[in-house]
Amino acid sequence: MASLEHTPTWVVATVCLIIVSISLTAERFLHYLGKYLEHKEQKALFSALQRLKEELMLLGFISFVLSLSQGFIVNICIPETATNFMLPCKRDNHSAEEEGAKICKKKGDVPLLSLEALHQLHIFIFVLGLVHVVFCATTILLGRAKMRRWKHWEKEIHREIEKKLQQPNIKGKPLSFVLHRNHQGEFVRDHTQGFWMKLAVVSWITAFLKQFHDSVSKSDYEALRSAFVLKHYPKIPDYNFHKYMMRALEHEFKRVVGISWYLWLFVIFFLLLNINGWHTYFWLAFLPLFLLLIVGAKLEHIITRLAQEAVSSLSNETEEVPTIKPSKDHFWFHNPGLVLHLIHFILFQNSFEIGFFFWVLVSEGFGSCMMERKPYAISRLVIGVIIQVVCSYITLPLYAIVTHMGGEFKLHGFASDVHESVHGWITQRKKHGGGDHHVTADDEETPEGNTPPVTEDSSL
Repeated sequence: MASLEHTPTWVVATVCLIIVSISLTAERFLHYLGKYLEHKEQKALFSALQRLKEELMLLGFISFVLSLSQGFIVNICIPETATNFMLPCKRDNHSAEEEGAKICKKKGDVPLLSLEALHQLHIFIFVLGLVHVVFCATTILLGRAKMRRWKHWEKEIHREIEKKLQQPNIKGKPLSFVLHRNHQGEFVRDHTQGFWMKLAVVSWITAFLKQFHDSVSKSDYEALRSAFVLKHYPKIPDYNFHKYMMRALEHEFKRVVGISWYLWLFVIFFLLLNINGWHTYFWLAFLPLFLLLIVGAKLEHIITRLAQEAVSSLSNETEEVPTIKPSKDHFWFHNPGLVLHLIHFILFQNSFEIGFFFWVLVSEGFGSCMMERKPYAISRLVIGVIIQVVCSYITLPLYAIVTHMGGEFKLHGFASDVHESVHGWITQRKKHGGGDHHVTADDEETPEGNTPPVTEDSSL
């Protein structure tokens, strides 16, 4: 093997030019993407990008440590008997000609790790980082695509409000009564109609199936929006709840982007148990799918519970609006953060599994024993794609609206232009008038210390 001393300079310069060009291009792309997010005041996405860059730097540092210590690693000798068990594939008899193998052979031992194995580890780290970045981008894109449908509903609600403003009092009842009664009443009827819906088993089965079809229906969105506005901004019926939910999604995305220490422990644990005959890779594919179905069913069931708890208030005709009260008690162990941790694990484990698939494909080929049989390998790849789409397009937006509609979970990054937004809204209302929409300076303070109102953007 020729060293740099006997390698043509044009070869060394060309390879360095290509590597540096690719690295600088990637770095500049991330830099300008960050500038764009800052310009658009997407603070949550910018924070997520910074965290993603930190994870990429960590992966690069791991690769650097492997490269720096490979001379030391290949010269570590262990007894050959220690390498005869816990193999991912059956070993074929072959003799290694590496320098480290020759040194260990003189001692009657074998190297702890060969140069070829170290090279494959480098590829694994690169593929894992690349797939993680792609999946993170897919997560936020699919989540935002899901919420675009909610934007049309928000427009319809705003148009309905504009029409009702022409009749501030309908049959002696205020506008807030009419709007919230209509929106929440339809929601309660959809989720509680029929005696069979009172059965816990039936409600759970219905919630499980609903996540695949119309996970957040129009009546769900209107009712949850109505409950949020009635509790926190009763004097602002045309509050832009859709924009609030977009910020909520970005806030949760920031929390599921990184690779936490316990996720790295999971990677190490999987690599340890990837033993020939155990089919660990095959069975592992069903873990995120199982968790995803359970989490989605739980979130849908929470919506059903909200409707069931509100149905008693509808039985009294003198009641102004149904009482939809979001609560932490509906979540496992009264902790909504546990659901987010599960979503985080699902997204990472799925990206890790897909990354592992492409790593084996690049380093060993499709015929590798770690791929197992082709039908199994293809089915795992299909399951991985399905998990990514369902979790990003359905589960994460569903989690955002179920948790944040109560207002207990504060979003960061709303306070930059609050003063201007509130005064702009007040000025606009004073110009147009508007019955029971009269706002005083006291209304600038947000109730219960929650996030301030987000004014309607021009695109809505």
